[in-house]
Amino acid sequence: MNIERNIMLTVDKRMQEIAFYLVDAFSDAAFSGNPAAVCPLPAWLPDETLLRMTQQHNQSETAFFVRDKAGIELRWFTTQGEVNLCGHATLATAWVLFNEMGYPDPHIHFETASGRLTVTRDGDWLTLDFPACPTEPQTPPPEMLRALGLQTYVEARKGRAWLLVLENRQQVEAVKPDINAMTPGEHKVSITARGEGEYDFVSRFFSPGVALWEDPVTGSAHTMLIPLLERKAG
Repeated sequence: MNIERNIMLTVDKRMQEIAFYLVDAFSDAAFSGNPAAVCPLPAWLPDETLLRMTQQHNQSETAFFVRDKAGIELRWFTTQGEVNLCGHATLATAWVLFNEMGYPDPHIHFETASGRLTVTRDGDWLTLDFPACPTEPQTPPPEMLRALGLQTYVEARKGRAWLLVLENRQQVEAVKPDINAMTPGEHKVSITARGEGEYDFVSRFFSPGVALWEDPVTGSAHTMLIPLLERKAG
């Protein structure tokens, strides 16, 4: 992972100097992977201040965490507000703790809105243990399919977002969504298909209503994808 340390000033009754890190998750090169801002805090600031800080960072997600004797509490914000799960920002936070803040143990347990999340370090390899998100068969909204330019799909399911299984990798890569025709919140959707060669599957994730509406990698979407594909594999 590539990392950059910064200082910002924020206003919360008084001026505060707060360090934050810009981390390119899933990559070891600058300007690649999935960027997230990571901001350690001595104590929680008001939600309005956290949102304003996130808007200043102008990344898809900013992770804020407070570390005390009870553990590490972690929260994630987009420029629109707080979200209940973010994979790449969790990975970025763990990287900061391990590599910039000298966290001594091989396991980090985060207390979050989605429960306890664990990141394990093995050398340079970090493994995220996230809760599986169940999905159920549902008929997708016609207006969402039109916005995606899809006339056919293999399977449609709904969990924390929509999940559409397509015929092949080429169909996934060819999707060019009309994101402005998609309803924020209601039309968040992951599209996937069986992979080729060394890849088990391919996927993309669209989230209308946010500045970066397609992440390079969306960790939280895999909480839906992995259980489904594992079941299909037998």
